[in-house]
Amino acid sequence: MHLVIVVPCHNEAESLPHFHERLTAVEADLAPYASEPVEYVLVDDGSTDGTLALMRQLNQADQRWHYLSFSRNFGKEAGLLAGMRRALDLGATHVAVMDADLQDPPELLPQMCERMSQGGCDAVAAYRQTREGEPPIRSWFAHRFYGFMGKVSDANMKDGARDFRVMTRRMVTDVCSMPEVGRFSKGLFMWVGYDTEWIGYKNIEREHGTTSWSFFGLVRYAIDGIIAFSTWPLEVISLIGVFMSILALLFLLFIFVRALFFGDPVAGWPSLVCVITFLGGIQILGIGTIGIYISKIYAEVKHRPLYIIAEEA
Repeated sequence: MHLVIVVPCHNEAESLPHFHERLTAVEADLAPYASEPVEYVLVDDGSTDGTLALMRQLNQADQRWHYLSFSRNFGKEAGLLAGMRRALDLGATHVAVMDADLQDPPELLPQMCERMSQGGCDAVAAYRQTREGEPPIRSWFAHRFYGFMGKVSDANMKDGARDFRVMTRRMVTDVCSMPEVGRFSKGLFMWVGYDTEWIGYKNIEREHGTTSWSFFGLVRYAIDGIIAFSTWPLEVISLIGVFMSILALLFLLFIFVRALFFGDPVAGWPSLVCVITFLGGIQILGIGTIGIYISKIYAEVKHRPLYIIAEEA
């Protein structure tokens, strides 16, 4: 097994030294499964702190620690893609992806590699069994998101799934072969369809530095995932349109019958305003949803590169 570990980083200057220390400590446990020395690909996603300088130092001290530096912040998904492509170029037979904040415990890697060495699967992935320590509202939305994705998409993700996983070369090759701009790696890892085994662990809080993910950033990321793997929102809008049309016809029939047999008393304007506002809201919601899909199409057809590498080693 030639294992290459891919680590996207954004402003991880505080975490990176501790991450390096923890990974170095588990290298001896990885040795029984590695036919060649483990290599690392750090991806600097436009950091504004000392992350890139630390990457240079690690590379100078040990040539197994490679790095890529983007010209600006292109996002974690671009970092994962660039790192996996570089891992393939290095001749990796297996690729691991994980975060630098140590919420993905490096001590799980030997267990994951042991399971990979037994064969029968193309990926061993980690998931959080609990979300202890997270804000309750964030945990609630996360559970709802995974349940929703399992029902409306063909990328059935496990609740609590992380990007943290070890994959075979053929699986990584297929994931990298998809050129789409609106990437959602958790979904892509499941969409390719290879057998995946799961290893659970308790939630680990970030010890160093601060996360670059805000609550609304995660909400936007979740919306991107839904749009990328499901047309369910468009289908719901169509069903609402059909339902409202039928309801309007029934209401029109009711008014006609009432006027025919009981005259046409003057109706109050408040109910009319409520109906118009309700229908207007549905129309705006529908137009907005269609607009999101169109914006994703617009991003895809421009064929811009997903990232620009300014420096590498």
